[in-house]
Amino acid sequence: MEVLRKKVKELLETKAGEEVLAKGWVRTKRGNKEIAFIALNDGSTIKNIQIVVDKNEQTEGILAKISTGACIGVQGQLVESVGSGQAVEIKAETITVYGTCDPMRYPLQKKDTSFEYLRSVAHMRPRTNTFGAILRLRSQMAYAIHDYFHKKGFVYLHTPLITASDCEGAGQMFAVTTLDLENVPKNKKGEVDYSKDFFGKQTSLTVSGQLEGELGATALGEIYTFGPTFRAENSNTPRHLAEFWMIEPEMAFYDIKDNMDLAEDFIKYLVKYALDNCRDDIQFLNDRYDNELVARLEGVVNTEFVRLEYTEGIRILEEAVKNGVKFEYPVSWGIDLQSEHERYLVESHFKKPVILTGYPKEIKAFYMKQNPDGKTVRAMDVLFPKIGEIIGGSEREADLGKLEARIDELKMSRKNLEWYIDTRRFGSCPHSGFGLGFERLLLFITGMSNIRDVIPFPRTPKNAEY
Repeated sequence: MEVLRKKVKELLETKAGEEVLAKGWVRTKRGNKEIAFIALNDGSTIKNIQIVVDKNEQTEGILAKISTGACIGVQGQLVESVGSGQAVEIKAETITVYGTCDPMRYPLQKKDTSFEYLRSVAHMRPRTNTFGAILRLRSQMAYAIHDYFHKKGFVYLHTPLITASDCEGAGQMFAVTTLDLENVPKNKKGEVDYSKDFFGKQTSLTVSGQLEGELGATALGEIYTFGPTFRAENSNTPRHLAEFWMIEPEMAFYDIKDNMDLAEDFIKYLVKYALDNCRDDIQFLNDRYDNELVARLEGVVNTEFVRLEYTEGIRILEEAVKNGVKFEYPVSWGIDLQSEHERYLVESHFKKPVILTGYPKEIKAFYMKQNPDGKTVRAMDVLFPKIGEIIGGSEREADLGKLEARIDELKMSRKNLEWYIDTRRFGSCPHSGFGLGFERLLLFITGMSNIRDVIPFPRTPKNAEY
């Protein structure tokens, strides 16, 4: 009778006594003159299953081909394990070698396992325990995001990756063009003639799906986007990528308080989902790299976030400076808070997540709703331990006159924004939304310190391998 393959995760939960087939990659091989022990992993779990092979004339030739990194299939009896660390193991009857691995050239040597080195062999690092755990967590978190919004009745909206508008107004966008860069067409003014380009106008990769998301919210009520976004910011920091993923819900009839409530509920749901469904991987990362990880995650789920006005936050930071706390960047009303300021509020002062609101108008985007004081806007940032800002959002400006005045004040081109302004001309409504950087979330969930280590193939300045 044909024996069907079972994944390692399933095998480790199966009772001893049946014939099984496992396939995967060898993590280690050891043994003595009589027996060989092979640790096999197929990516389904952080745990390996142990393969026990009796050494004899038949197995010696096959064992000689097997080294760390080799791909094999093993059929045999699932038996109770004599050793500690696992309940069951496979007593091998037949072994098939699918792919050998030269141990001298294999990139994943024990002496070269720093994160920096592994980034240079990103095509192989998913085979390590650490990156297997991170990528499984990434997959589970993506599912949990869709699950959360589906349960709440949100519509999943696909917003464009190629756009003619700059949501952030910062201009740090990747150009999309089919023009011959060796012979760029020019108009009478000597400027690039984009009418000759594929789209007939200047286009870029999107930095956000928010503006299009607002269109969806003002028709469908509650929507969310979840997709890749791009920013041509020349930043080589542990917190920045040129290509990253964003989750951006937009909700009609939500004010700033509703927005903050949703953001807190959403992030707590995701963290709890990770703890409930990915415990083995989180525990591995906790034990290996950050022994406060589990406690920090549980702390977020079990605590009420602080709601703090920006002005009060600045007062707290200024008081800290008076009491001897040293910040690299100066503190005063009107500044855009740096990560060190955000983390002080969260980690040192309140010792819990903070939702900061009421930011100065001058440091926030044109679409944020202005407060009656004329100085501040109904923005909100969710600040987390170790990360700083993890969510940024606001109540959106629903008043046509104020929105147009702000666009003019910032000297923004209205040419590519008239469609957006139409949502305020024709049936404007109160609405709010926010953005959660997927990789920022994963930094928090995994305890990693560099954002390049929570995405399979990081895109950063001078780095676009694979």
